Amino acid sequence: MMAQYLEIKSGYPDALLFYRMGDFYELFFDDAVAAAEALDIALTKRGKHNGDDIPMCGVPFHAAEGYLLTLIRKGFRVAVGEQLETPAEAKNRGHKSVVKRDVVRLVTPGTLTEESLLEARRHNYLAAFAEVRDEHALAWVDISTGAFHVMTLPLVRLGPELARLSPSELLVADGDSENFRELETEFGLSLTDLARASFDSTGAEKRICSLFSVSSLDAFGNFTRAEISAMGALIEYLDLTQKGNLPLLRKPIKETEARTVQIDAATRRNLELTHALTGGRAGSLLSVMDHTVTAVGARLLERRISSPSRVLETIHARLDAVDFAASNARVAQDIRERLRAVPDLERALSRLSLDRGGPRDLAAIRNGISEAAYLNETLAQHELPQLLATSVSNLAGHDDLVALLDEALIAEPPLLARDGGFIASGYREDLDEARQLRDEGRSVIAAMQADFITQTGITALKIKHNNVLGYFIETTATHAEKMLSPPLSDTFIHRQTTANQVRFTTVELSELETKILNAGNRAVEIEKTLYQSLRQAILKKSGEIGSTSAALAELDLATALADLAQAQNWVRPTVDGSRAFDIQGGRHPVVEAALAQQSGTPFVANDCNLSADSDAAIWLLTGPNMAGKSTYLRQNALMALIAQMGSFVPARSAHIGLVSQLFSRVGASDDLARGRSTFMVEMVETAAILNQADDRALVILDEIGRGTATYDGLSIAWATLEHLHDVNRARALFATHYHEMTALAGKLDGVDNATVTVKEWEGEVIFLHEVKKGAADRSYGVQVAQLAGLPEQVIARARVVLEALEKGEREGGATQKTLIDDLPLFSTTPVAPPAPAKESAVERLVQDILPDDLSPREALDLIYQLKEAAKT
Repeated sequence: MMAQYLEIKSGYPDALLFYRMGDFYELFFDDAVAAAEALDIALTKRGKHNGDDIPMCGVPFHAAEGYLLTLIRKGFRVAVGEQLETPAEAKNRGHKSVVKRDVVRLVTPGTLTEESLLEARRHNYLAAFAEVRDEHALAWVDISTGAFHVMTLPLVRLGPELARLSPSELLVADGDSENFRELETEFGLSLTDLARASFDSTGAEKRICSLFSVSSLDAFGNFTRAEISAMGALIEYLDLTQKGNLPLLRKPIKETEARTVQIDAATRRNLELTHALTGGRAGSLLSVMDHTVTAVGARLLERRISSPSRVLETIHARLDAVDFAASNARVAQDIRERLRAVPDLERALSRLSLDRGGPRDLAAIRNGISEAAYLNETLAQHELPQLLATSVSNLAGHDDLVALLDEALIAEPPLLARDGGFIASGYREDLDEARQLRDEGRSVIAAMQADFITQTGITALKIKHNNVLGYFIETTATHAEKMLSPPLSDTFIHRQTTANQVRFTTVELSELETKILNAGNRAVEIEKTLYQSLRQAILKKSGEIGSTSAALAELDLATALADLAQAQNWVRPTVDGSRAFDIQGGRHPVVEAALAQQSGTPFVANDCNLSADSDAAIWLLTGPNMAGKSTYLRQNALMALIAQMGSFVPARSAHIGLVSQLFSRVGASDDLARGRSTFMVEMVETAAILNQADDRALVILDEIGRGTATYDGLSIAWATLEHLHDVNRARALFATHYHEMTALAGKLDGVDNATVTVKEWEGEVIFLHEVKKGAADRSYGVQVAQLAGLPEQVIARARVVLEALEKGEREGGATQKTLIDDLPLFSTTPVAPPAPAKESAVERLVQDILPDDLSPREALDLIYQLKEAAKT
């Protein structure tokens, strides 16, 4: 056995080998040590190898999925070695023959299909990057849904696309992984080397054609050699990991950068589109917008948020669908109620195609297409916008399959086919017979005994059973003569004579005995055969089922976005080909939701109009910290994204000219792993914006230049704003504390000043969170520091220094060094606390009062006393 283990393991040196031993998967040697630590299970030993104990650990077969998930999340790959024959079959080959085993699957992060290993509401992409001469391409596939896409892209766009897709695993040519190690860290993906031969475009084309049974790829579109290489590498890897059992993939879709808004990784992170800065889903735009009721709808929503469209026809079609659902609330609510019962058709279909499914997946397909048929019948009565009409037309056409599955399956099947019991009674006569024999063998024998008594006229006839003869017919010697004589002797076969009894059998009884003894196994085998038959019937309709699933996702998303719009008072935006950007009463959806949940405080809505007559349209935003500048910047960037994904927006009104690129540089932190300071990160991100932004871009920038000396920072910020205006000619919001820059509004036609207003009251600053035209003349940094809790003596000293610096600036001529020399040094002597205020008469009265102890009359008397005390 150990020789077999070592032979199998030699083929998978980089994976943990799950070696099937009866009801357990066992691991040995270094695999056992690593797995025991990762899974926190006992490490034992079994036998010796080269004189040393062999470490061993194991996990139960029936609970293996949970352990697999833990190992995959911790970065391991697992080779699953199964028994390919029964111990009895092995014994037939020879007394000491070892049960045949081999790896049936290599489990990696990008090749998961089990429901328990995947997040239902997220895609799990496997991607491949290929380079052919000077061309680069990225292909990606989700084998749990069948989605298959490819695109050509420059090398500089690889990071942004990986940020958009968030693949679990990236395939690169053998030897190139070190060039991509930075991506592995940045995007949390698993990097896998694949033999360079797998990326050969000629061989790749043959693999693709073979997979889809076509002679040429022309029917799918025109693909570059790099795209073919990337797609072929994916197929080769799936063939390797699935051991030839390829998943059901849809025909490849070629994507282009020109059809979607380009958003880089830093912008996605800063805007918290699908993940909050803390790393989780909560607090992201996706979490607030997700009102979907199906898994396919949730995955479609994430794709739309990650890839807003730049095609006006597509945007308008999506908005029309949401508009219909919002205007027909009762119909939309009925749709959502039916959709709640729709299972995940895509993933059920994928598991069935890989033969990893079970009866529940058959039932999921049945239930899903049944609900689709109902929705088709209901919605066909309405005049629908084009997108919904197309979707509804794809819901029908499954009548025969529904009828077959309805007839064949019980309402709630078990998880595994091997458990049996999922085929409905009356579907197959031989199955019903086997079940009856299995469950009611005694009553069947009794019925046969009654038939024999009627046939022979011998009331003393009995059918009995023992371990030697099995089932037999027994009667007394007196009656036996009748059974030994014609015509009964033709039916009853003599088996044994004892002192007082004679025993017989019949062909019918012998067959029944065999059936009874094997009824349980036979019932299960019949059901397994029927399972495969039903599975094949479903797979023959896989294309139509896939289209139905996509249609259900569209219905779910349209009604979910309408539900969101009605609940949160969102409006339909006007999206066109102009350069307009006019938001009235805009709100940040995530901040607004958080305020409503935490304190019920209303969000202060603000306008933003970048629809200037000039080529560039930039608002220079000034105002204090904590006034809401960053929120304002982000909410307007999100407004464009939400509108172009095809949703209503959180505003009173919105007119948005198509945005081609979305850039955000809001907030930064050290990147110690790559030796970058906060300022360096800021400059790298700013450089990416200035080098890439076109005249259709929307840019939001916050505090450019803050991480260096004042004059250095001011000069960088100044030059950056001029570049955006003169070279990029983009629409932009530029927040800064360099008030000197407000002078640019008078010099550059496309720049306007705006400020976040505050109010001072008795030495304190009150944030109004309102944005209006104009410029701020101060940042109230000392007041914010006081709110943050800095020691009073630090605040007092800061006020002295600030006053001296401002005075010197007003009077002019005083250098910074002169001002510093004139200021007394910071005193290390603690500042004497201010004298306590004299206690008032009112304070003396209320000091010892316990309100819970007051009677109503006493409370009223107290009010009169307080009123009198207040006069003194």
